[in-house]
Amino acid sequence: MMDIIDSHHHIWRQADLKWLQGPMQPRIFGDYESVRRDYLIEEYLADIATSSVRKSVYVQANWPTDQFEDEVRWVQDQANSSGWPHGIVGYADVTVPDVRPQLDRLQPYPAMRGIRQQFHWHENPLYRFASTAVMAEDPLVQANIRKLADYGWSFDLQLFAGQMKGAVSLARACPEITFILQHAGMPEDLSEEGWASWRDGMEALARMPNVTSKLSGFGTFVHRVDKDLIKRIIFETVDMFGPDRCMFGSNFPIEKIWSSYQALVEAHVWAAADLGEDVMRDIFYATAARVYRL
Repeated sequence: MMDIIDSHHHIWRQADLKWLQGPMQPRIFGDYESVRRDYLIEEYLADIATSSVRKSVYVQANWPTDQFEDEVRWVQDQANSSGWPHGIVGYADVTVPDVRPQLDRLQPYPAMRGIRQQFHWHENPLYRFASTAVMAEDPLVQANIRKLADYGWSFDLQLFAGQMKGAVSLARACPEITFILQHAGMPEDLSEEGWASWRDGMEALARMPNVTSKLSGFGTFVHRVDKDLIKRIIFETVDMFGPDRCMFGSNFPIEKIWSSYQALVEAHVWAAADLGEDVMRDIFYATAARVYRL
């Protein structure tokens, strides 16, 4: 099997994540009792041991927002001691008047590669994270994200199909920023109407040359590894964005709720196999290596 970069995973300490404490609250990915515990780098490395993963990128896991630097510091400590992960996407609040003081606090950590603040909003409250559907269109948000260019950082963009056309204005307003669309835009409505809406939004984002897409998190709404669903999303996303703007991510340990790491990787490799070795190398290694500078 080819070398793989896992461009999207988490590690965490239960004590630091409020959503893992107290009574289990409904979440977008369903019953998560099996991961309501520490998920440390040692377990992640054990999970990937039978795969061909050679590098990885940690994406922020929603620690309390006032602990955004603590999260990055802790993950950097894991990288320093274990060699993993190789890149960090931290959190900063881009809705404040000036995000730079937060970015300045994160700049000393050498594994920092980008920022994620989740913008996804949905009519279904269970799927809703942001306070408004139009965060990406806010001029203040756009001005703050433009400042990432001074740090050489990207922005991990998380939203639903209905928000994609609005997010085009964000990509256009920040031409120096690379945006990484999370989970291929999180297709959650698998009706023909839902697919059409997702495809329409994805095509609009794909026309922006500074937007790439992660091929990850496809079990979020079906709560299983569905090889045919994975194949459909991969084929359509690659067709719109091109393989050099698509990258694999595991979304572990969330996907661990219903899958082993090996089964997840095998499903994605099977789904992409008909695209050929050159395309697969982009998807599973080269795009992430370039975008996250690994």
